[in-house]
Formats: sequence, structure tokens, C-alpha cells
Amino acid sequence: MANISALGDSPFIPGFVLSDVRLDNGIRLRVATGGEGPPLVLLHGHPQNHITWRKIAPQLAQYYRVILPDLRGYGDSDKPAGDAGHRCYSKRSMAQDVARLLQALGYSRFAFVGHDRGARVGHRLALDYPDRLSACVFIDIAPTATMYALTDKTFATHYFWWFFLIQPAPLPETLIGHDAAFFLRKHISGQLKTPGATEEAAFNDYLRCYRQPQMIHAVCEDYRASASVDLDDDAADADKRIQCPLMLLWGEKSTVGQLYDVPETWRDKARDICGEALPCGHSPQEEIPQLFVQRLQHFLQTVL
Repeated sequence: MANISALGDSPFIPGFVLSDVRLDNGIRLRVATGGEGPPLVLLHGHPQNHITWRKIAPQLAQYYRVILPDLRGYGDSDKPAGDAGHRCYSKRSMAQDVARLLQALGYSRFAFVGHDRGARVGHRLALDYPDRLSACVFIDIAPTATMYALTDKTFATHYFWWFFLIQPAPLPETLIGHDAAFFLRKHISGQLKTPGATEEAAFNDYLRCYRQPQMIHAVCEDYRASASVDLDDDAADADKRIQCPLMLLWGEKSTVGQLYDVPETWRDKARDICGEALPCGHSPQEEIPQLFVQRLQHFLQTVL
């Protein structure tokens, strides 16, 4: 049985309250919740935490019960030590966290929006818990195995951390730890193509978490899992398809948008796909929040 501890109002998202939820697997997740209506989970990516949704969550809370977790290893959630096989930070383990969280909150079925790493967790969630998801939205990703299989010089240059972070510990942990602020700022400024989209207060909260050695290690383990055990899990489920409606949104200025035909990369992964490019880089929820929430709302109102 999960244990829920209320922590007070969110300092970043008006109308939302913070809680720590101890799941039945022992993992504690930091969660912000707000609004009333059908449950809608928004799951952030690297290197952010749940406040990446700060510009859109209050609008969505007019229609939904909006649930914003920090992934295990990120933000203010637990950061367990990694294991030799990287299973602790596999997308399957993270997806189990989401399923257990929603069960603890009393929801058997929900809609899901994931950005970056959160979308990769969503892919696994949709395969492992098909009856739990009413709709999925994946933001600025192609399937992990596809991106590795199509690696070329351009991808390796623009997404160098996919190859840096997977190096054996403690190499990337040590190098990042020497100047986490520099690494984080360069990462965000390189990914987002809209100056000022991540204001200083938000950046400082990301940095507050990113400076923790436990989070740096968790981030590396997340990427190590994607390059190993996650690929094994995906290969074992190669014949499975996402059953619920899937919308894909990507930045036309992002690396993903420039290198891939995004819908085509998902064609044999899902049964019902729609989507479009947006005029931004990697993070539409921070770069073009009004247009992003408009597209998101139209999709959700159509399929739910």
C-alpha cells in the first residue's frame, strides 16, 4: 500500500500541490497534482523535472486531474543506486513506477504525455500496461532502437550525450560533477531553440537537483539502460503495438525533427498515429506553450 505525504503548494505551478508518494516497491516519487476531471499524466525528460510543465499545467487543470511526477532518479524523487545490468533505471522499471503511482492515486486508466526520456518511459508503459492507457502523446522522440540503428556523424555530434553518458562509471559522473552548471546550461541551450524559454528560476531549480551526485549517477544509469537492457526489452516485444491513439509532436528545429520522418519511425510501433512538427526546438512545452497546449487539447478532446 502506497503512503502519501502532503508537502504544500507548488512554488512554480499555481493551483498545484506537492506530495511525496511512497510506492509499494519502496520508491518515493515527488508529485505535483492539480485540477479535477479525467486523469492526465505528464512525464518530463532529461535534464528537467516536473516543473518543465509549469507553463501549461494550470490550463490543462481546468479540464483534467493533472499529475506531474518526477521520474525516479530525477528532481526530488528517490535516486536508488544503479545495478550491474542497469535494470534499476530501465524504462520498464520507470513505467512500473508510473503504473503503481496511478494505482496508488486511485486511477485504473489515464491519458499520458511524455517528453524526451518521459516519452521513452511512456512507450514501455503502453506496451506493458495497454489496458491502463486511454491515449499517449510523445514529444520529440523517435524510437530508441531506431535512433541507435541510424546513428551517423550528425546524430552523434548533436546527441553526443547518448554516447558520453553510457560510458562506465565513474567517468561521466566525475566529469559532469566538476561543473554541473556548465554542462546543464550547455545542454539546455543546445536543445531549445527559443531564447529565454527556460527562465533563470526554472534553470536554477533544475540545477539544484542536477548538482546532486546521486542524480548525476541516475542520469547516466538511465542512458546506460537505454543502450543495453531497454534495447533487449524492445527487441523481445518487437511484435507488440501501442494500442491506444498516439499523437507525435516534434520540433521542426530539433535534431529529431531534422534527421527523421518522425511518424514513419513509429509506423510499425503503434496502431493509430497522428502528429505534426511545431515551430520550436526540443521542448515545445517551454518554447511555445500556447500553441503546444492548443494541439494537445485538440487531440485529447478528440480521443477521450
